[in-house]
Amino acid sequence: MANIQNKRAFHDYSIEEKFEAGLVLRGWEVKSVRAGRAQINQSHIYIREGEVFLGNAHMTPADQVCTHETLETNRTRKLLMHRREIMKLIGKVERAGYTLVPLDMHFTRGRVKVTVALARGKREFEKRADQSKKEWKREQERIMKKDVRGQHRFD
Repeated sequence: MANIQNKRAFHDYSIEEKFEAGLVLRGWEVKSVRAGRAQINQSHIYIREGEVFLGNAHMTPADQVCTHETLETNRTRKLLMHRREIMKLIGKVERAGYTLVPLDMHFTRGRVKVTVALARGKREFEKRADQSKKEWKREQERIMKKDVRGQHRFD
């Protein structure tokens, strides 16, 4: 089963809270997700009239697609969530300045789900600080690996 991820979200946003939402899809779209032919890197989530929607998610049709249906690869898809979760999201987005970001698309018990994150946008210096922390952590792992092997010498 495919697990489509939005790696860009972790770079551009600091994640505060996660929710899981169902996704209203057509048959060929489910087949595309199962085949791993979906992209959510450029997609966004918005709330309109008390309902949550996923926009700009691209799904490339799978090989065996029905011919009697028009295929819209970038159509807006509705997300299914509980009313109290939607109200909580509305409050945070409108009052606290958060953004809704899709993190990944996966299967749970045969149904396609989207992990929705309540996130705050990172500024440029925060992105640089995170990048330097990641590089330092990698360097520490290299040093520890060499030290365990007995190859590391302190000069």
